[in-house]
Amino acid sequence: MFGKSIFKSYSGFINVFSRVLDPLVVVIAAIVSYGIRFPEDAPQLPESYYSLVLFAVFSVILIFPMFNLYASWRGQSLTKQARAIIMAWVTVVLLMIIILFGLKVSSDYSRLWLGWWMVLGLLFLLGFRMCIYAFLQYQRLQGRNFRCVVIVGAGDLGKKIISQVDASPWTGYKINALFDDDTSLNGSLISGYNILGGVSELEPYIQNNHVDEVWIALPLRAEVRVKELLYGLRHHTVNIKLIPDIFGFTLLNHSVTEIAGLAAVNLSETPMGGGNQLIKAVEDRVLALFIFVLISPLLILISLVIRFTSSGPILFKQKRHGWDGKIINVYKFRTMRVHSEDTDQLIQATKDDQRITAVGAFLRRTSLDELPQFYNVLQGRMSIVGPRPHAIYHNHLYKDQVSKYMLRHMVKPGITGWAQVNGLRGETDTLEKMKKRVEYDLYYIENWSLWFDIKIIFLTIFKGFIHKNAY
Repeated sequence: MFGKSIFKSYSGFINVFSRVLDPLVVVIAAIVSYGIRFPEDAPQLPESYYSLVLFAVFSVILIFPMFNLYASWRGQSLTKQARAIIMAWVTVVLLMIIILFGLKVSSDYSRLWLGWWMVLGLLFLLGFRMCIYAFLQYQRLQGRNFRCVVIVGAGDLGKKIISQVDASPWTGYKINALFDDDTSLNGSLISGYNILGGVSELEPYIQNNHVDEVWIALPLRAEVRVKELLYGLRHHTVNIKLIPDIFGFTLLNHSVTEIAGLAAVNLSETPMGGGNQLIKAVEDRVLALFIFVLISPLLILISLVIRFTSSGPILFKQKRHGWDGKIINVYKFRTMRVHSEDTDQLIQATKDDQRITAVGAFLRRTSLDELPQFYNVLQGRMSIVGPRPHAIYHNHLYKDQVSKYMLRHMVKPGITGWAQVNGLRGETDTLEKMKKRVEYDLYYIENWSLWFDIKIIFLTIFKGFIHKNAY
């Protein structure tokens, strides 16, 4: 009995253990890295090195909880844990780099040592998590560390829950039985599980069987029935979870949160909160500054060519919607002749458009006209990766025609995006093209991660600059 319950009773110990071990792992990685770089001095680090290591330890203590690394492991996949560890460690590393360059002390440290520390720190942190994960999985193979669950509600939501639990044995949950008030279902099998009776028969079952948790999978309208169920189980110490039937909604980054002590379900939320916003900001500023310096000669050359080949300003400035729908100025190299339009409608560039200059056509085909937007990124008004900002006219035109169109503005607009690397560039002359672009933009927002951004950047480099639809 002891062997089967200890990991349930002390599951929080693993998270406390992780809080203590993560900073220690970072220190060990620093010492090992110094031993690799300076084998004759190992393991004695200079005093200045200890200062940086101490800063990293405090950063880990403060930043790692922002990535939800110390919540319950039950129900979390190793992939999710690994992704969170990588993003948290990269944030700490970037913060250290910024501090070193900001204080102008980067030359006081061996770059090779820093490189080894960054790599080994990540490997050690991942290895530590993998050991814990492997240990928990071993316990489950031995029949331990499982939570026995009873589901109330055998409708579509109940079936969805069963399907996902069966497909994810690593979560450590085992479904024992189902209960539903539909008397016609009594005694039948749903996805291989017995329906043992109505909700009124749940309390006697819990009294005579081992049950850790009760999951309520009833419709939102069943408030009275849920209250009756809670009252009926008031004498039992089982954990009770309400799984709201929100799968009929179209959700964006849905999650559970707390407001003034009250539970709340986020049905639509930006992914750029907490640690994610910091990661995105650091990613944008560091990469944009590096790229801006790198392409400065090209920017000067393009500016001179535009100046001497056509009259008018070098840059084209247009107001567009940014993050949260705020109006921002987006910069591009001017690719058209200076002209005025006799209509309030914005006329998109089309193939063989007479307004486009010869130089402008080349800039559009190669996406070089977008380069000034790295200045927008340095301003903090755009990101390198994100949904492309549309003209304000187009936003007003499509917001009622394309479902969830304005949700594109729940993140900063980008120079490149998931839609663009999938060929959805250029003129959107049909409603279907715009719907497809929005679909890809919302997929990006729903699945955002640092690695997704890096993937899009690489795809842009290799296939995103030149496209047949760019004119």
